[in-house]
Amino acid sequence: MTNKTVLISQEGAVRILTNSNPASRNAITPTLYAELSAALAEAQADPEVGAIVFTGAGDFFCSGGDLNLLAKRRELPASERREKLEGLHNLIRAIRDCGKPVIAAVEGGAAGAGLSMALACDMLVSARDAFFTVAYVKVGLTPDGGATAFLAEFVSRQVLTELCLTGDRMTAERLNALGAVNRLTDKGAALAEAIALAAKVANGPERASARIKSLCRQAHRATLEEQLDAEAVFMVESQADAEAAEGIGAFLGKRKADFAALRGRKQDAS
Repeated sequence: MTNKTVLISQEGAVRILTNSNPASRNAITPTLYAELSAALAEAQADPEVGAIVFTGAGDFFCSGGDLNLLAKRRELPASERREKLEGLHNLIRAIRDCGKPVIAAVEGGAAGAGLSMALACDMLVSARDAFFTVAYVKVGLTPDGGATAFLAEFVSRQVLTELCLTGDRMTAERLNALGAVNRLTDKGAALAEAIALAAKVANGPERASARIKSLCRQAHRATLEEQLDAEAVFMVESQADAEAAEGIGAFLGKRKADFAALRGRKQDAS
C-alpha cells in the first residue's frame, strides 16, 4: 500500500509508516503533513494495528524542513507563514495524540523538525552512528515543531540553550545517556529493532495502553496531586473495561491474556 510520500506496510500487528523522500534526505514537505496525519488516523482506527513504527526511507531519518520552501515563505504575509507552520504543528500533535504506541526508527540523523518528529514519538530506536541536531540557528531561524518542549523533558535549561544556540550535533550515544533513546542498534538495524519493540507492545490492551500513553506524556509537567488524580481517573475506567476482565482472568487462570481479540471494541459500561 503506497502513498505519494508516506509508504505504508504491515508486519503482524505493527503498522510501518515511511517518509519516502530520499533524494532530499526525507526533508519535510506539506504533502507529508497531510499523508502522515491521515496514515496515523487510519492506523488508529484499524483493529489489526496494535503499534506503529515511523521511519525514513534509505539511510537518513529526516533532514528537517525544505529550505527551498522556507525561502519562498519569507515572501508571504506573517498570517500565511503561521498558517503553513501549523501544518507541521498539527502533524506533531497527531503523532503525540495517537492512541497507539508510535516508535521512531532513526538511521543517519534527525535534524530540525526531523528531530521534533522523532521526539514526538512515544519511544525512539536509533543506530549508534546517527546524530541529532536542533540546527535552526545555523540558517537564522528559531526552533519549531515542539523541539524545545521535547528536549526540555530530559535536558537542563543550560544544555537546551547550548543545543539551540550552537546547533551542534548530538550523537545517538549522548541522547541515549540522557534517557531519550530506548534502544541503540548497529547501523542499518534501527527499523528491525523498532519493529521488534513495537511487536512487544502491539498485542497489549489497546485502551489501557492509550491511557498509559496519556499518563506518561503529562507526567513530567504535572504535580504529584495532578498525576494522582489522573491515575485515579484512568484506574477507575480501566477496572470497568473488558480488558481488565481478560487480563485479570488470564492471570488467575494461568494463561496468556488475549487482548487482541478485544481490539476495536468499545469500553464496557461501568
